Amino acid sequence: MDVPTRVDAEGPFEARYIAFVETIANLRPDLHRYCTRMTGSVMDGEDIVQETLFQAYRKLDTFDDSRPLKPWLFQIAHNRCIDFLPRRKVRVEAETAAMEPDIVEPGEPAGPVLSRAVEHLVITLPPKERACVLLKDVFDYSLEEIAELVGSTEGGVKAALNRGRAKLTAGSALPRSASHPRAASPEQSRILQLYVDRFNRQDWDGMRELIGADARLQVADRFAGPFATARYFFNYQRWPKPWRLALGSVDGEPVVVIHFREGDQWTPTSFIRFEIADGQIVQIVDYVHCPWILATATSVIPGEIS
Repeated sequence: MDVPTRVDAEGPFEARYIAFVETIANLRPDLHRYCTRMTGSVMDGEDIVQETLFQAYRKLDTFDDSRPLKPWLFQIAHNRCIDFLPRRKVRVEAETAAMEPDIVEPGEPAGPVLSRAVEHLVITLPPKERACVLLKDVFDYSLEEIAELVGSTEGGVKAALNRGRAKLTAGSALPRSASHPRAASPEQSRILQLYVDRFNRQDWDGMRELIGADARLQVADRFAGPFATARYFFNYQRWPKPWRLALGSVDGEPVVVIHFREGDQWTPTSFIRFEIADGQIVQIVDYVHCPWILATATSVIPGEIS
């Protein structure tokens, strides 16, 4: 398969990479849903999806075209999640699961946990059990497919399913918020409110006063690099439908929520994250091209359109 060997992540992404992402657009919501439930964060989940797509694109020349694409992408995403979890200070949890015997002779697994709440509860399980419950009870993979995806055996998958389902059914895995509410400081609130007001007025010069000279920008699937070299404001200015920004929060994190007008109503569609230091914005992460994220979030406060 004739494809470029890399994607330049410092600037606009290659047209062929964007075309690749668009060809798998129907898989993106499921990939994000899985990564979100594995990590416990809609934002970390999307970051891992982005890494997954970069890695998959680079490896397309090694992909066996006779195999289904979806399990291959899920396997890359799963491995990224497992690599990510220790950085989220759950190393002990992962190691505990890894120490349990992989091959056992379990009884037949209990039926799937009959509630979508399982998606929010699985974060309390060790990573292997978490992955097996998600892949079987949420995404309906077969035991054989799960075993290949997580690098285990069918017996190991059955055992992990039994343990995970039993914990969820018994209530030993208690629900918890994936993201603890983080109230913005008065200075952060002030800067974000100025950002919203000026953006809605399309006061681009006023916007630049809020953004540091070395600020970084990431627009999912489109651009990653210095803000100074991006056509960020221009792209919003030429957006084909009416839009407005408003202060809000997603899973407890203060964000700016993007609204599009649908008929007579403003509908929250996506959001923008910020990092602020020394009174200026130093990083912007815009998820405008990832509308599925809000549908996966546990809590969304969209703010009011003025």
